[in-house]
Amino acid sequence: MLDSLRGFAKSWPGKIMGGFLLVGIAGFGINNVITDLGTNTVARVGDKEINSREFLRAYQSQLNQVAQQIGSVPTAEQAMSFGIPSTVLQSLAQDAALDQMADRFGLGVSEQKLSEMLREDPNFQGTLGTFDASSFSQVLQMSGLTEAEYFADQSDAAKRQQLVLSLFGDTELPATASSLVNRYAADQRTIDYFVLTENNIEAPAPPTEAELAAYLEEHQAEFRTVETRTVQMLRLSPAELAAGKTIPEEAIAAEYERTKASLTKPERRTIQQVVLNADQVAAFEAGLAAGTPFETLVADAGLTPTELGTLAQADVTDASLATAAFGLPEGGFALIDGVAGKRAIHVTAIEAGGAPTLDEAREQVTQSLARAEARKEMADVQDQVEELRAAFRPLSEIAERFGLPLYEADVTASGNELNAIPDLDAADVPRVSQAIFGATEGQLTPSLQLAGNGNFYFDLTKVEPARDQTLDEVRDAVAEALATERTNNAIQAAANEAVARLDRGEQLADIAASYSVFPQLSQPFNRFGSEAGGIDGSVASAAFAGDADHHGQAVSETGEFVVFQVVDVVPAEGALEQQANANLENEVRVGLYSQFVSAVRDEAGLRINQQALEQALALNSPQ
Repeated sequence: MLDSLRGFAKSWPGKIMGGFLLVGIAGFGINNVITDLGTNTVARVGDKEINSREFLRAYQSQLNQVAQQIGSVPTAEQAMSFGIPSTVLQSLAQDAALDQMADRFGLGVSEQKLSEMLREDPNFQGTLGTFDASSFSQVLQMSGLTEAEYFADQSDAAKRQQLVLSLFGDTELPATASSLVNRYAADQRTIDYFVLTENNIEAPAPPTEAELAAYLEEHQAEFRTVETRTVQMLRLSPAELAAGKTIPEEAIAAEYERTKASLTKPERRTIQQVVLNADQVAAFEAGLAAGTPFETLVADAGLTPTELGTLAQADVTDASLATAAFGLPEGGFALIDGVAGKRAIHVTAIEAGGAPTLDEAREQVTQSLARAEARKEMADVQDQVEELRAAFRPLSEIAERFGLPLYEADVTASGNELNAIPDLDAADVPRVSQAIFGATEGQLTPSLQLAGNGNFYFDLTKVEPARDQTLDEVRDAVAEALATERTNNAIQAAANEAVARLDRGEQLADIAASYSVFPQLSQPFNRFGSEAGGIDGSVASAAFAGDADHHGQAVSETGEFVVFQVVDVVPAEGALEQQANANLENEVRVGLYSQFVSAVRDEAGLRINQQALEQALALNSPQ
């Protein structure tokens, strides 16, 4: 049967029928894969194809960048939710569109330039700061690139840079725009103002029981308890296991004798310093030359030295201070530069370094032996703990058996209460909290592998669901909240009335006096406020919301009710400062470049082979 079909396919009638079938199938869209985009082509921009290898290399690079930010490589689902595949495609499409435009303009890069770029690339430099061929090969291997692909990529990047610099390199900010931006940022205003508080209004009447009940009903969400889960917790790690060990004295002594040649204690120095003015510097320099004691010079100058403590050289973060202090004899001093001028450094005592005694090294040796024992036992203890857990033995029993600390806490969904476990890695807190809130009371819970080293076990002993609270439970809090709200409403009403009186032409000083407060004159400030002048951003923004005769009221960032009137406007003159202008010009170039690239990419057209894309992601994305 198959032989006869093959024979018919080779005949002229069979070939003609095959042609009709191919045309018919093409009408149902198969040409999108066969004649338009190849099976290895993820997308096409204009005439340039983006193959799966190119896409996956860029995709993996983007995954690695995200992993550095979140601490782990995203899963396929996370990568999709972050929009990584589409970001990578858009970036590759952008480069492809620019490459085609650069080719149309005949841009190129010489081999000499490529060689120069290679030698200057810090990724390929050795310890001496020069090009290292082995580093070059290693980086290419890790990146999945051949030498030909690397130089092709560098050539394309250089052409894109030529194109962008030729179009936008000399973009300048118009003088008018620079002046307008400067006016916006640097114009200054001065205001007369006064602050209204609860002392300037009549105190609201105490709320009744009915009012408290009504307020609680309306704001129940603010007083509702959150779900709380009581858990017993145990962390099995070498450090935790070592902390419960008792090391015999003879073992400590033997280990000390065995390792004392490698044990050292650093030299430590007790250091003082004083900051000197110009006259004091001259006196200390003369005293240093004459051999005058530091204590005498300090007393004569009426100075009090600052005690820096008894420190090893590695503990001193100021390099110049460390070098000076550890180059002096006991009792000596030296003059060195400081942030505020010269300073004198004095060494009052020196503790010699060298080999520590047994008593000095006891804690270090004990910890070393305990950790060594813990590492040896870790796997066996973990197996035993897992067996006990499978037998539903309580964590309290397991902790006592292996000398491990047992922690207990009432945990909420935030996980803040997990600080009951010392040194729990911050990356582990959300994972542990999620596991606790995913557990069922009375059921065995699996262990968690901690990022901060070790295994985590917990028993859920109690669940306190979130619930509405009664008035009796939160009466004081409700009364305080309602009183605060009424007081703020009354102050706001007074501020609104003060503004209405300003609208009617009354003087701000007279209005302030009617509330038994004194008006204040601010220092000049810009629209972002002045920390020195006490005008924050909220008040400044309100003051800049009108013209030179503007007045109004604002609630400051600290909750104060401020009534103000603009009394002076100082326009900024000229253009922006040079550095600010340069930064703004760069932002303009970035904006123009972004619009240009989008337009070039849209004109070239981006077509995506969804099947090839999904296949590439399925085969190569982390699961």
